[in-house]
Amino acid sequence: MSQIIEHIVLFKVKDDADSDKIDAMVNGLNSLATIDQVLYLSAAPIHRLSSTSAFTHVLHSRYRSKEDLSAYVAHPDHLRVVEATMPIWEDIMSVDWIANQVPRVLKPPGGSVVKVTLLKLKENVTDETKKEIMEVVKEESREISVGENFSPARAKGFSIGSVAYFKDLGEVEAHEELVKEKVGSYVEDTIVVEFLVPPPS
Repeated sequence: MSQIIEHIVLFKVKDDADSDKIDAMVNGLNSLATIDQVLYLSAAPIHRLSSTSAFTHVLHSRYRSKEDLSAYVAHPDHLRVVEATMPIWEDIMSVDWIANQVPRVLKPPGGSVVKVTLLKLKENVTDETKKEIMEVVKEESREISVGENFSPARAKGFSIGSVAYFKDLGEVEAHEELVKEKVGSYVEDTIVVEFLVPPPS
């Protein structure tokens, strides 16, 4: 495989949503890992969020191609879970990108920490600068994937995404400061989400 497609969805469930319904949503999303086109899928509550938006849950999945992602989105099981859980959503956004560097570990082990960073860049940032920003993000971590969003419809203006894996929460802290220092002047808004990979069921 020379590339993979990263698919990140952030959900905000309604404040008054029933906890059973929230559990059913997370279980329903995780059940989508069995769809043929999915290389990897994990959905979980957000452990820590740095954002002006109040997202509560995240789904991260990986595919071989844009076609496989489209097949997943159109799959009856996916449509069924979306329809069943939509009534408890208050907000949702998603970002998709091509990771040209395929991570060594396609399926991160249960218990590892996933950190998703989404950047909304200031207007008039050149393609050259975008490349530099992605290089800065990439050099900070071993297991990282970074790219430019190709599905703007539900991305709320966020155009660069990255996902990184860490053994534990301590490893995560050092990474954040460096990125902010180097590319902060080009960035209008940032969402940083951390969650724990659930153990295999």
